[in-house]
Amino acid sequence: MKILLTLLVLFLINFNVKSQDHSEFISDAFNSPQKVTQTCLMCHDEAAQQIMKSNHWTWLNEEFTTEKNETVRIGKQNIINNFCIAVPSNYPRCTSCHAGYGWNDAEFDFSNEDNVDCLVCHDNSGTYKKIPTGAGMPDESVDLLLVAQSVGKTSRNNCGICHFDGGGGTGVKHGDLDDSLYDPESETDYHMGVLGFVCTDCHTTNEHKIMGASHGSMAANQNHIYCTDCHDEEVHKSANLNKHVQAVACETCHIPEFARVIPTKTFWDWSLAGEDRLEAKDEYGRETYSKLKGEFVWAKNVMPTYKWYNGQANYYRFGDKIEPSKPVLLNELTGSIKDPNSKIAPFKVMRGKQIYDSKNSYLIVPKLFGENGYWKTFDWNLASENGMKEIDLDYSGEYGFVETEMYWPINHMVVSKDKALKCTNCHGRSADRMDWEALGYRGDAMVKKGRKF
Repeated sequence: MKILLTLLVLFLINFNVKSQDHSEFISDAFNSPQKVTQTCLMCHDEAAQQIMKSNHWTWLNEEFTTEKNETVRIGKQNIINNFCIAVPSNYPRCTSCHAGYGWNDAEFDFSNEDNVDCLVCHDNSGTYKKIPTGAGMPDESVDLLLVAQSVGKTSRNNCGICHFDGGGGTGVKHGDLDDSLYDPESETDYHMGVLGFVCTDCHTTNEHKIMGASHGSMAANQNHIYCTDCHDEEVHKSANLNKHVQAVACETCHIPEFARVIPTKTFWDWSLAGEDRLEAKDEYGRETYSKLKGEFVWAKNVMPTYKWYNGQANYYRFGDKIEPSKPVLLNELTGSIKDPNSKIAPFKVMRGKQIYDSKNSYLIVPKLFGENGYWKTFDWNLASENGMKEIDLDYSGEYGFVETEMYWPINHMVVSKDKALKCTNCHGRSADRMDWEALGYRGDAMVKKGRKF
């Protein structure tokens, strides 16, 4: 009943709220994107201030208190990943996906309403695009008047341009978000391919704050959305399956594999960058070596890694000491078998090798993009010196490469119930999907009980 009411509300919203043809309000050409924003704010006078409080603008989540009793804000601005590593010193390249204009360096004015980009989220013409290295500025070929006249409700196209292609290409980062979701087949994602959902049907929005589990919200354990926001806890006909919901996330059974259409990157070795060898591609046609970035591994139809998860993770922060002899966890999930708020949930584990200060024993934020960046000089010392200066941390002049791991939640590419996991996928002597010991069990309890499958 709960899901039927939700679908009815979504239908009424989509049926009654049409995209407004703005050509009757806007007719003069624009000489800058900021002029478009100024025009938008003449009617939507609160929109910019709302955006400027959101993590789409700040790239930081709300304040929260850590276990060490520190009050912090965490987000893309100040965390390290094992793709292109970090935003500081690489702003114009990274901020090409910012919902604003001109974030070129650390001095960007976050209080300037004129630099809010209304078009990137509300273009309905399909012609708006940003310069890949332009700090969020639109491509010079974009007809700003045409786009401004076409604005309306957000679509998968608006969200996907950044979230499907994060990390420099389709499917690179997330594994469950890629270009196959622009117009998905029913087998690719049930909600979008069968029911016709758009992103904001689940990622609900209030005053331009969009709900959803970014890394900042994982650090703070805030802003989450759950399947049970729409579906009843006891959605199955089987009482045994409903009992599983107490300890197993819905996504665990209903997303058996991710990257089912487009491969996702699973390993990135920065230590091999800079070599003068031929660039190569794999069986999927994806690049496996680049002099700029090193060596990659891609995979399709990936079985998730399953971990206890309570909605929160502890993130590596600039300057945290590491033990180079073992992989560095860039985000450590805090759930456990003993935590009543935890469930077994699916993740993509991104692995890599990236640069660290071998004397100070912490990860390095290298300057990759722009003048004196690694992609121009192929000089790790110079890139490290400039990047660490940006975050005000000492660089000893000595570096090495260390293995890293990062957990990315899997929430999309949901399949229909007939394609969901069956009992025998997880239980039974031939089942190999769950690592029961790693999850804290003494093996498969169903096998120990002598259950036959």
